[in-house]
Amino acid sequence: MMRVDPQTMYDWARDIFPLPRSLTGPGVVATLEYLRGIIPELEIVSVPSGTRAFDWTVPDEWTMRSGYLEHESGRRYVDYAESTLHVVGYSEPVDGWLTLDELEPHLFSLPAMPDAIPYVTSYYARRWGFSLRDDVRRTMPPGRYHAVIDSTLAPGHLRYGEFVLRGREEREILLSTYVCHPSMGNNECSGIAVTAALAATMAARADRRYTYRFLFMPETIGAIVYLSRHLEHLQGHVDAGFVVTCVGDERAVSFLPSPSGTTLADRVARAILDAHASGYHTYSFLDRGSDERQYCSPLVDMPVVSIMRSKYGTYPEYHTSRDDLNFISPAGLGMSYDLILRCLDVLEANHTYRAVWPCEPQLGKRGLYPTLSARGIEASVKTMTNVLAYADGAADCIEIASRIHAGVEEVVTVAHRLDEEKLLERVQ
Repeated sequence: MMRVDPQTMYDWARDIFPLPRSLTGPGVVATLEYLRGIIPELEIVSVPSGTRAFDWTVPDEWTMRSGYLEHESGRRYVDYAESTLHVVGYSEPVDGWLTLDELEPHLFSLPAMPDAIPYVTSYYARRWGFSLRDDVRRTMPPGRYHAVIDSTLAPGHLRYGEFVLRGREEREILLSTYVCHPSMGNNECSGIAVTAALAATMAARADRRYTYRFLFMPETIGAIVYLSRHLEHLQGHVDAGFVVTCVGDERAVSFLPSPSGTTLADRVARAILDAHASGYHTYSFLDRGSDERQYCSPLVDMPVVSIMRSKYGTYPEYHTSRDDLNFISPAGLGMSYDLILRCLDVLEANHTYRAVWPCEPQLGKRGLYPTLSARGIEASVKTMTNVLAYADGAADCIEIASRIHAGVEEVVTVAHRLDEEKLLERVQ
């Protein structure tokens, strides 16, 4: 079975880290083109500025070329060439001289984290500004400063990537991540790398039950645009979905459920995490903050959850320059990839079964049960007999695993064997 090496995922994250992503613009295009090198069939879709999507409108395209803040002495305190976080996202162009007092409303820093550059955006209100380390900001002397932001805000396009991988069935699994944050390891590049790895893994499988839909989009507006175009289809086909974000560090494993907490996605995620991520943190949908806000909104109501490492908004480095390539690791990416892939594997094998024979079938003559009765032998086939006992035609494998206190991966394997032996039959 094809698996992507964790170091390869980290290398992908490293490659895309410096690209100047935002909601729109050349950084998004460059990221999607990079992904085409991993997923050749990735379709890049362009949506014109001004396009209506439910209650939203696709904004103008932002093209950022350069920016700096230079004191009259010649010293530069901010340079976009050094960090894509230095310029407030979607800043209007500016080229002028200002005093330090005049400049203050346009400067953003974090006194509580003096060595970090904050990530600041202004997507839907016209303004400009610079983000910088607070310890640098405090060294800025009085005088005049040359503020330069060479950018363009003009009608253009929002772009997203879509890869639909057909399976035997039309029922779908959705995996969605975003491509709009500049220079962030966990909150951006990790999700892209793990989602791309899962796409490559599933594409390499010759036989897939489900159809898989992989989406790489600007957060919020991208999901809203996509749903405005595909809502009816998604509602009629998606059995489970995962928003893949913040999957690169090693500090924690986190789970954000759907609003009900009872969907197929919830059940498979909990089963896998219970088995392979002891002590994981469970959050409430009240703690939502990514594109599950759109997928799980009342009039969309899709079965979408998130399996993460350190959840967005819970770690100090979040939305700062300290969420860098040192914050994520191959091990962190690899565990996230494994957890979500295990979910997909279980979903592929999960069925609802019904017992074929009244009373217990004779397992011994089929080589499924020891023919010599001795103390302790029955424990070796306990899961098998329990699966038979609970295969009532209503409970799927995930539910049976929960009822009999067994691992879901073991249960789907046992059920498949019993199906092959014609002791169970699948209920459609």
